[in-house]
Amino acid sequence: MAKKKIDFEKLKEEIKKIVSEVSEIPQEQLKEDARFVEDLGIDSMMALEIVANIEKKYKIVIPEEEIPKIRSLKDVYDIMEKLLKTKKGK
Repeated sequence: MAKKKIDFEKLKEEIKKIVSEVSEIPQEQLKEDARFVEDLGIDSMMALEIVANIEKKYKIVIPEEEIPKIRSLKDVYDIMEKLLKTKKGK
């Protein structure tokens, strides 16, 4: 039986929705490479809320040392992909 493949396109949409809800920025305005602080005005409290929502939804823990590296949607996608592949491999 084949292992369940993670649908990263669906994952990206779900993460984008979380960021949109927390930041109150419409999803269509959230570009993958837009910087959270400089371009979108997301402050540290919003960033922590985004991380907490993602951790809760996917039942994962984003390592504390990774959090400062999250500066854009693309960074979130990259970290999630790495964490979920690692989790799946266990």
